[in-house]
Amino acid sequence: MWEEQQGGIRVTQAELLCKDGCGYYGNSAWQGYCSKCWRERARKPEADRRDHGSQSISGSSMTFSKFEEKKSSETNRRTSAMKRLFWGSPSPSKRPEVSDSQPEALQGFDTLEPGDFTSFLKLLRSPSSQRLQSRCSAFLNTMEAYHDLHVEKQADLVQEFYQNIALHFSSLSEAKVAQVMEHMEKLIMTRLHKWVFCHDSCDDEQRDLTLQRRIKSLNWVTPQMLRVPFPDGGPEVSDPYLHAITAIIEMDAKRAPQDKLTCVSRCCQNVFQVLASSSSKPACADDFLSALIYVVLSANPPRLHSNMQYIIRFGLPHSLRSGETGYYFTNLSCAVAFIEKLDARALNLSPEEFQRFMQRRQRHDNNHTSKPATAISTTDGGGSGSSQQASQTAASNGSSKGQQRGREVRAQLEELKGRQERVRKGALSLQEQLQRWVRDIHLQLDRVYSASHRDDLTATEVRADDDVEEEDDNSARYREVLVLQDEDAEEACKNETDC
Repeated sequence: MWEEQQGGIRVTQAELLCKDGCGYYGNSAWQGYCSKCWRERARKPEADRRDHGSQSISGSSMTFSKFEEKKSSETNRRTSAMKRLFWGSPSPSKRPEVSDSQPEALQGFDTLEPGDFTSFLKLLRSPSSQRLQSRCSAFLNTMEAYHDLHVEKQADLVQEFYQNIALHFSSLSEAKVAQVMEHMEKLIMTRLHKWVFCHDSCDDEQRDLTLQRRIKSLNWVTPQMLRVPFPDGGPEVSDPYLHAITAIIEMDAKRAPQDKLTCVSRCCQNVFQVLASSSSKPACADDFLSALIYVVLSANPPRLHSNMQYIIRFGLPHSLRSGETGYYFTNLSCAVAFIEKLDARALNLSPEEFQRFMQRRQRHDNNHTSKPATAISTTDGGGSGSSQQASQTAASNGSSKGQQRGREVRAQLEELKGRQERVRKGALSLQEQLQRWVRDIHLQLDRVYSASHRDDLTATEVRADDDVEEEDDNSARYREVLVLQDEDAEEACKNETDC
């Protein structure tokens, strides 16, 4: 799909399209075809095998024909049972979708905003969407129950489910159907991710390890070898593709294929931004692919092969066949295929120079050392004088780049140590201030308590003195009353005596 020349990696728009000429983007995972044409081509041999098997039954032995018939009937029975669980009938594609309440149920989906997954879930839980919710729940439960199926069969079931759900929203516009299907894909694949990602029935895990070791063995490849455009200052100052590297690494943390494609799109958009800032001319496809290869080599994303296969198998077909995401994902597939087949000619090196770089990296891994690659000796007999000089320049550039990065890392570590020490001292100072503050608060509380206690005692003494004085007054008045009563009694007695 590409041609390596002195000016860098060359790729044309036509080489990215499907081999069948349908106008959609092809993919190296589908041997250059788009997902639609690839599935159609995959169905033809299977149908031919069934036809050939039916014609050769008469010539085969009775035991073998019975075995094949039993196996075929068992497979058909299992598939039909799964479809009945999904749709309630053995032929979901012919099931009528029109009902009286359907326009009202679809009205909410028609007003759904792009990216508003929360509102989509609310609409799906509404009474008008109860039938759609039941179909989704039945599909998820059945897929989880049959999670031991081969991953390709699971992918076929998921794609068939997408097609039938799209028929449910056929009355909406094409853009709205695509938008709703993105939400539906996120809902379904978030639940199924743990069952279908890096499935045991395929070799994705082994391919991940092989690709990761391959990228690690090529870490000596410099941007100059790939003809990657850099802004003023070059990679020695700072890596302008850092945001793109971060975006492609984040892809593994996402669960929905659409979210993984969003990370790929963000990575490629950052690459285009860097290319636009490095030159006054518009970025071309050749520079973009070279920069994307550099980003993948620098990032070495975790489980890259599994993530790409997961998107291919369970992603929405329109997201991969056309549009911006389809273009970006196709270029990512080209970049990975280029890395897997990278040789000396692609880097404008002689085979001896390329092998020398690879052996040096292998010795580096075996010895577990961190020394940068040294310059290639000019006395070596392999290659011409100009190619040897180019390789020496590339090696020295790689060495100086490694030394520069090492100094930057050490400076950053020293700065981090200083920050850590300042944070530790600040924490200790803050702890001492808090302890002093707590002690001051306790002292103030003690003073307030003592003052309030003294006030209570004074108030009690004053009340006691008032009570004593009041009692004395009452006693005096009582004595006066008694004296007056005695005087009155004496006068009464005198009067009685006189009488």
